[in-house]
Amino acid sequence: MQFQDESSFGNALTRSPLPAAILIAGTEELRVIEAADAVRAKARAEGCERSVYDVDGRFDWDELVGDFSALSLFASARLLDVRTPDGKLGKEGGDVIAAYCKDPPPGITLLLTCLDWSKRHAELAWAKAIAKAGHVLAMWPLPRHKLPEWLLSRLRARGIDASHEAAELLSERVEGNLLAAAQEVEKLSLLVDRKTRIDAKQMQRLVADSARFDVFKLADACLEGDAARMLRIVHALRAEGDAVPALLGPLVQQILQLAGLAAEAARGGDLRAAMTAQRIWDTKQTAFRRAIERHDAARWEAFAIEIGRIDRMAKGREVGDAWIALERLLVAIATSRGRRLLVA
Repeated sequence: MQFQDESSFGNALTRSPLPAAILIAGTEELRVIEAADAVRAKARAEGCERSVYDVDGRFDWDELVGDFSALSLFASARLLDVRTPDGKLGKEGGDVIAAYCKDPPPGITLLLTCLDWSKRHAELAWAKAIAKAGHVLAMWPLPRHKLPEWLLSRLRARGIDASHEAAELLSERVEGNLLAAAQEVEKLSLLVDRKTRIDAKQMQRLVADSARFDVFKLADACLEGDAARMLRIVHALRAEGDAVPALLGPLVQQILQLAGLAAEAARGGDLRAAMTAQRIWDTKQTAFRRAIERHDAARWEAFAIEIGRIDRMAKGREVGDAWIALERLLVAIATSRGRRLLVA
């Protein structure tokens, strides 16, 4: 059985005994850990004995196969907790998991967790075998616009009533960092009066600024065309003492990628194949397509030329204020009037 969110998965766990196999996968570690912890809690409640296996390149799959038929002296049911950070089982591991799922031994639940997941993983034979034998919870990265609702749900679970505006403010503060968000919710649970509703003003007073600005988040905001977020990150980085050249690496790479992809699209080429060739993950390809649709190939080429000029400014090889030029470029990327905004 396939699940797309923790809520439906949790309901299924509550309603029925543990199945023979469970796969929990996603790139957001907090969500994977918490979903797996729910399985472990259920296993404890059912009296399962737990064995843990950490899979790496040297892992001996025969050890796991041996445990499929081993008898326990202490419990009639067992949970085999297999952790594969990169989701790469290799042929041997994939065959072992698929064979187990085809004829699972009684009294055993196999829990497999992965911290790297894509549509390519979901098509693997062993992943499909787990879906037939039990549960698969594949969690894609939480979109930014869904973070306030995620926070409200988490606040309610701690008995905290907050307005949507307060959740929006907290979402901005944690800047997409779910671990920081969870920590802030735990802090709030110790600080607030459960009888009062938290509004945006109270949230601002209560929550420390947990935003972690970095150049990769700047590149993500550039890709999404989010001018306000781009400028907020640039201003924070500047206030922290960063220099323009330190910010340009990921931006240069991304703008050059977009310029090349836009040119490929203009020629009528296979954009998906081009993105795959540049190792752009499936989860990012939609954002790249939207960015290419926002500007034509000529405009993306102009942006690539401009960021090269900004780099020269920052290094003293060309006259101009690199910070102002960078802000102007970011706003240009985010708007349909992009090319005109580059003119000083």
